[in-house]
Amino acid sequence: MTLHEPVGQRLDPLAPPGFVARQSEDGIACDLLRPHFPPDRETLLLAGFDGYERLVRLEQAEGDRNGRCIIYPQSWRSLLCSGVVRVLMAHNHPSGIARPSDADRRCTQEAALFLRTLDVELVDHLIFVESGHFSFRRAELL
Repeated sequence: MTLHEPVGQRLDPLAPPGFVARQSEDGIACDLLRPHFPPDRETLLLAGFDGYERLVRLEQAEGDRNGRCIIYPQSWRSLLCSGVVRVLMAHNHPSGIARPSDADRRCTQEAALFLRTLDVELVDHLIFVESGHFSFRRAELL
């Protein structure tokens, strides 16, 4: 799966590396993922795609009392038993700060390594805020 820039739109040169403004989000970010994020609590989504880039499964994990999302083994199992070959991780930061935390970075690297051992590609990890989203792939952190 390759994520492309929307036609006719350019990156904002003043935006931090990896940040995509809301008006420049593609259909997956805007229509599929963004509607699942409540403004008051952190939520994590795992979107699994097949070899034809069709959405096969969408797993959701709610944040705990500390605001951290935990991906339970049954979520990974359900996703991976669906025949997915690509996974897109996404979560929101109700704080409005799109920058990934150290925990976000660790989680992304661990998920990428775990999926790679199963021959599944982690396409990207997106962090949504009201004004747009941060992409690990665009920031070259994946």
